[in-house]
Amino acid sequence: MSVIAVADIGHPDMSLDPTIHECPDTTIRVVHHSGTDPETGIFFYIVENPGEGFEQQLDEDHTVAEWGLVAGLEPTRVYRIRHPPETKLISPKTSELSGLMRRAITNARGWTVRLQFPDRNALAALAEYCDTENISFTLQKMFRQDEWDGGVPTGLTEAQREALMTAYENGYFEEPREARLDDIADELGLSPTAIGGRIRRGTAKLVETTLFDD
Repeated sequence: MSVIAVADIGHPDMSLDPTIHECPDTTIRVVHHSGTDPETGIFFYIVENPGEGFEQQLDEDHTVAEWGLVAGLEPTRVYRIRHPPETKLISPKTSELSGLMRRAITNARGWTVRLQFPDRNALAALAEYCDTENISFTLQKMFRQDEWDGGVPTGLTEAQREALMTAYENGYFEEPREARLDDIADELGLSPTAIGGRIRRGTAKLVETTLFDD
């Protein structure tokens, strides 16, 4: 059993904080499983609706040591950004506590992150670390996650299970929805059509195996 937490975090020296405030119509997401290396301060970001002044703002952002455009034009781009050592990051501490950052997306004041920890103590340790570093940490919600096994067999294929779990962890089923089908597809490296099909078929199988009697 693990703990999933969704929290808002922020600090004037946190990664891309000046850019977030100067470009309020731009949405930035951390790309996971892409060679991101918290120890060196190198991250990859998906930037939606960057606008004409976005790259100039990166040049002026004190949390950016260097940046490069990896792919894309309008309306979505991928950037490789290296942060200087003084930039506030929670990724190294999260990894130290055996946690995972499942999602990170900008909001009007900073970042909204979805974190997974082995237990509540690890989450509490991260919150304490943020307090020590003067990083605002506002817990929005927390819940336990059990493996989808045991009890009534679900009949799910491994591909359907992976798609449903990823969609759930990223907030696809929340109201309002916290992730789009494209986001789930990006994380799993598949097309939105393929992921949508797996989610629909998996949901139908869950209804069939858990809500209907023989």
